[in-house]
Amino acid sequence: MINLVVKFESLQQLYRAYMPFIKPFGLFVSCTDSYTLGQEVFVTYQLPGGTLEYDFKGTVVWINPLGASGGRPAGIGVKALSEPDFHKHQIEQLLSSELASGDLTCTM
Repeated sequence: MINLVVKFESLQQLYRAYMPFIKPFGLFVSCTDSYTLGQEVFVTYQLPGGTLEYDFKGTVVWINPLGASGGRPAGIGVKALSEPDFHKHQIEQLLSSELASGDLTCTM
């Protein structure tokens, strides 16, 4: 299984990667490697201002190819298969004031 590592440096970067329309939880990971829908991956991430690392097993549910429309970065959207509610809670606590924003994200 492929391990992807993400360190979110800012709330804006985390906001752009969060995928609230993926139920129960999804996260976009910028990358240029080739993946297929349904492929299982392991994601390790660090939240802005934190030192703890969190991880989950997930499946690829979204692909932004190189040169995606709207200047969106290449990468994949990963739906969490392990402890999705825990990860969703961690991220939504940090993003509580940002979730109603109309700012563009990496996916929509």
